Amino acid sequence: MSIQIRSIWNAFRQSPHAPKWLTWAAINLSIAVYFGFGLVAPASISSTAWLPGETTHGHYQIELDCNACHDPGRSADGPSGSDVMQDACIRCHGEQLDLAKDTHPAKKFRDPTNAERLAVLDAQNCLSCHQEHVPEQTLTMGLTMPADYCWHCHQEVADSRPSHRDMAYDSCATAGCHNYHDNRALYEKYLDDHHGQPDHLELASLPRRSTAASLSGVFRPDRPLGIDEADHPPAEAVDQRVLDDWATTAHALAGVNCTHCHGGKDDSQWSETVAMESCQRCHADQVASFQTGKHGMRLAVGLPAMTPDQARLPMHAGQAHAKLDCNACHPGHRFDTQFAAAEACLQCHADDHSLAYRDSSHATLWQDELAGSGAVGSGVSCATCHLPRIEGETGIWVNHDQNASLRPNETMARQVCTHCHGLEYSLSALADPRSITSCFGDAPTERIESVQMAHEWFEQRRAKREARLQKP
Repeated sequence: MSIQIRSIWNAFRQSPHAPKWLTWAAINLSIAVYFGFGLVAPASISSTAWLPGETTHGHYQIELDCNACHDPGRSADGPSGSDVMQDACIRCHGEQLDLAKDTHPAKKFRDPTNAERLAVLDAQNCLSCHQEHVPEQTLTMGLTMPADYCWHCHQEVADSRPSHRDMAYDSCATAGCHNYHDNRALYEKYLDDHHGQPDHLELASLPRRSTAASLSGVFRPDRPLGIDEADHPPAEAVDQRVLDDWATTAHALAGVNCTHCHGGKDDSQWSETVAMESCQRCHADQVASFQTGKHGMRLAVGLPAMTPDQARLPMHAGQAHAKLDCNACHPGHRFDTQFAAAEACLQCHADDHSLAYRDSSHATLWQDELAGSGAVGSGVSCATCHLPRIEGETGIWVNHDQNASLRPNETMARQVCTHCHGLEYSLSALADPRSITSCFGDAPTERIESVQMAHEWFEQRRAKREARLQKP
């Protein structure tokens, strides 16, 4: 809107017949219309109108909640005059960094011996590398500095690692090499431990989910509930098919009836819809992780649920206004985890990677498992890769943050791919754009050398140790 006003004003200003009083009137009217629009327009429009620039791919879903990152009570104290709070970054990403065993934590640079490096890069502040609203300089992972940032501190690496001598100064973060924060799938000992693995492992299977890890233990009857124990209010007309579906689910087996999810036994407390908080009572880990991913992050800050029409990836038009909450993937009263694992994703996503899934070898394995001709855990659905299974204190549960292993994608190598593939093959596939687009229906065209390089490095060290021991 501001662009339209500016165009009209410029045309009017350049007219030779415009008297001065009309000029001032036009200026005041333009200002009044612009600011008045911000006051009366819907929040979703007016907030977007005030954005200083496009928000990054990881944060645009919550751009309408400016206070999620900005503190209006603080003065500008960040890079380029930004008032974005450092603790806002830590509030959302701190736990992820702790789990990742961050290789460049801020505390590392409080060491006086790193003072010279801080003069090159203020690594104590997230905003040194990740600024918002500057799309013209934003790279992948929200990086807003040149991709050669590693070189400025590690330019002498070739002195100790001859294998790095001919490498490009901006190639450090290539998949299979290094990641600034998280190297769990890339550190040398892990690479060496997986050297020599075949492309396809003989025992290829996912770890089995644990029911104990899925439920908090609130409900545990001695026997499954029957249809006559559904416990819905007498005044509520419930379709028999709904009751039949419910009776076959893990909910009935765990003692969860209608009122546990929909409310009390009388009409004043009953709700046709089931709030996310009801799911959270038993599935705390799943709901918490869902809210850290792109699907649920709006709910975490109090915004309405995301809809596919707000996505930047191609989506099926028919699902444009579907609400992305728990019921989006677990609909009805059957809560079918098989549907949630693939079909729920494909009913919305229409990008090349998703569309290629049905014709991939992974989809064939998944269909074989569903048909019973494939072993349990041998199929590969969308959830297999994007909702990895995590081993916790109570067993193995499904992480519902679909971004946890997406960027950087080498994270997926350790959490997902290596259940079925060798590490070198996994890293090579994840580094190949063509393989990703085909949903890994095509084998990687080039091989990542980091596994072999790490192995040779350790072999050289072993040889040197043996040589020292053999000296008289």
